[in-house]
Amino acid sequence: MSGSSGGIVGAEAEGSRHNEQVLAGTPTKGRLLLATPPLVDPNFDRTVIFMLEHHDDGAIGVVINRPSEESLDEPLDRWIELQSTPSSVFLGGPVEDNALIALAETAAQLDDNDEDEVLSPIVGRVASADLTADPALVADAVRGVRVFRGYAGWGPGQLDEEISSGAWLVLDSEPSDVFSAEPDQLWRTVLRRQPGRLAWLAEAPDDLSLN
Repeated sequence: MSGSSGGIVGAEAEGSRHNEQVLAGTPTKGRLLLATPPLVDPNFDRTVIFMLEHHDDGAIGVVINRPSEESLDEPLDRWIELQSTPSSVFLGGPVEDNALIALAETAAQLDDNDEDEVLSPIVGRVASADLTADPALVADAVRGVRVFRGYAGWGPGQLDEEISSGAWLVLDSEPSDVFSAEPDQLWRTVLRRQPGRLAWLAEAPDDLSLN
């Protein structure tokens, strides 16, 4: 085993301890799930998931680092001017891939009292947006919008078990993560800003047999 490989193992161990602390705290809503290498399910390999809900009945999130070549069609093309770069529909997950979910980066932080008919706060300056509404109603209040096709879902207790088994790292999110202009680099970008050995995972090769 090379020296760099040993570093990755150490980082994975630190990540496992980190997740043990997460399970003792609050749910993951508004945070990120990063797939740990290697994750067997190809739907989630090297994915970054922004969590929308996490409670006793289950959990829902959207994959935020898989842009597609799909663009919004009428009548939703009214939202194109507000979309963040890259302005395509992202592959949010394998569940209900006929459903579109929109997230907006707001100019100011929202709380539950700020909910209106278009924007519903999730965490900080990230809110869900109603695509059936007129985007002109919120054009001055948002900095960008990202649209996702489908989502990732877990049944009761399922996500907690996956986190305990080490399948996911649970990390704090920043608004720039959801609306990143370089989503293909996001998995490594988020890891690189982590403290200590956890950041070493960012350098893990796509094929771990190359270590």
